[in-house]
Amino acid sequence: MQQYRADLHIHTLLSPCGDLEMSPANIVEAAVQKKIDILGITDHNSTKHALLIQKMAAEKGIFTLCGAEVTTREEVHCLAFFENVDTLAQFQQYLDEHIAKVKNNPKYFGHQVVVDEEEMIVEEVEHLLISALDQSLEQIQRKVHELDGLFIPAHIDRPKYSLTSQLGFVPPDIKADALEISRHTSKEEVLKKFPYLEAFTFTSSSDAHFPADIGTKVCLFEIEALSFKEIKMALRGEDGRKVSF
Repeated sequence: MQQYRADLHIHTLLSPCGDLEMSPANIVEAAVQKKIDILGITDHNSTKHALLIQKMAAEKGIFTLCGAEVTTREEVHCLAFFENVDTLAQFQQYLDEHIAKVKNNPKYFGHQVVVDEEEMIVEEVEHLLISALDQSLEQIQRKVHELDGLFIPAHIDRPKYSLTSQLGFVPPDIKADALEISRHTSKEEVLKKFPYLEAFTFTSSSDAHFPADIGTKVCLFEIEALSFKEIKMALRGEDGRKVSF
């Protein structure tokens, strides 16, 4: 087994809350500097920068999980990752079909642009990406797993946009591949408050919106190789694979 440093919650400049310095090139460069082995690209309700970053990061020996941070109807944030181009495209179509079409006002929320490798703007998303989908937590989880993806409720300890803030608790029977805790707490503190979550795998990442944030919190994957399959096995604790902090 080898140990790999992972930051699985990173926003690009496509997210309206993401700094305009969060271009694909700057994200990859920051990951190299911070010795990150696995990146998770999680723009709000969009996957449109993930494949470019996957390509650019691979040239530096960095593995990328492609996905999004999805906002459920209950306004719970969840990370979703997919193994290949086809399932990622199917999930993007699902997002486009179900997100509330509220027009973005860049003055208040920030710009939502897709750029190419040379940082030229190729698209500006008009609807506000931080809006919620008309789909429930259970419906989104089901869709992610139908596409053989990974479903990870985000920053479950946070006072906003989390399972605990929106529902008041973490459903013990939730079909999650892991639970993410924010960089502001520890697994021990979370289990002290929610001891019934002992059986879950936990991840923790930076939730980076600025280049300097990348790698400020990582988790460690003990796996045999950098692949989606190995990462999934580690989240399940299979055959000696595991996730630690």
